[in-house]
Amino acid sequence: MGTRPLLNRRLQGLGTTIFAEMSALATATGSINLGQGFPDTDGPREIAEAAARAVLTGQGNQYPPGPGIPELRQAVAEHQLRFHGLGHDPDTEVLVTAGATEAIAAALLALLEPGDEVIALEPFYDSYAACIAMAGAVRVPLTLRAPAFRPDLDELRSLITPRTRLLLLNTPHNPTGTVLTPEELAGIAALAVEHDLLVVADEVYEHLVFSGVHHPIAALPGMRERTVSISSAGKTFSFTGWKVGWVTASAPLVAAVRTAKQYLTYVSAGPFQYAVAEALRLPDEYFAAFRADLLRKRDLLADGLDAAGFQVFRPEGTYFITTDITPLGEKDGLEFCRSLPARCGVVAIPNVVFYDNTDAGRSLVRFTFCKRDDVLTEAVARLRRL
Repeated sequence: MGTRPLLNRRLQGLGTTIFAEMSALATATGSINLGQGFPDTDGPREIAEAAARAVLTGQGNQYPPGPGIPELRQAVAEHQLRFHGLGHDPDTEVLVTAGATEAIAAALLALLEPGDEVIALEPFYDSYAACIAMAGAVRVPLTLRAPAFRPDLDELRSLITPRTRLLLLNTPHNPTGTVLTPEELAGIAALAVEHDLLVVADEVYEHLVFSGVHHPIAALPGMRERTVSISSAGKTFSFTGWKVGWVTASAPLVAAVRTAKQYLTYVSAGPFQYAVAEALRLPDEYFAAFRADLLRKRDLLADGLDAAGFQVFRPEGTYFITTDITPLGEKDGLEFCRSLPARCGVVAIPNVVFYDNTDAGRSLVRFTFCKRDDVLTEAVARLRRL
């Protein structure tokens, strides 16, 4: 095959995701997996029954429409209006995707030219780095630093150059749990308008906010026409394997994203789309109870991690807790996480893999709390052995 590398240079250094590595380690060692963020219980039974009914009645078993079934696009539009006051035309301003991950990939591939710069909140979900690389663009980190994990808007302004094309936001933020405030969002929006920047807003944890509320940046003045908002069903309804996500934006932005998306999966999850349309119309009581249950789980795990000797940064949103292992006499989060299963039978994720500025995340470790109470209680008992 010669000496030329098989993997193209844009993807050099990415390799296997940390989630695959740590989940495989959990399986191999029989450890409790508090690394990858998937629930260990399914979502509402009536939504699972809706999916089964769709399969058995032939709804979506063949290729659904490229933009998504009309019923789901209408439900997404209703959801945006119901929870955020954002009106969208379901025919031209909503696009269904194979989860939020495909939505992010399609948006970045559609909107970026090689050499464009993308400013992203660091630490960032690992697919951001891969998608920016595949688009031939350059990622520029705006680091959220412990213990507060707040964006420095003066630093953001200093990072903007003539090559900056897009701001990639994630709020509520994985892995830190930060929820951007209205003041922070207003400052970011003002810079986007001033410099004519696009914004891609990953809002998959929009219903998992424990302090304050989620404010979509698309609702701010001057932002609707320049923002691609992304969410999905997996986190809110605990059906992560269904991979049903969506984009909402102005018609020109949706058309651009759809152009890239149609050559990725084209369509997916036909029957599940009908079920998610029903899920988005669940009553307010569902969303409130879901949030309250996860808040209780957050505190169960946070209290246990604190008792085990970690420095705990209690999150405002998402279902992840970031900790610092320095009080345990540890310094290297990656080494710590690779040895943790053998030491006490628990798997976590080292935050350093989400950083370009690795020094800022070297001693930070992420745990998820979207697990059953008995699993969290047992994990805490094991971690106390440290």
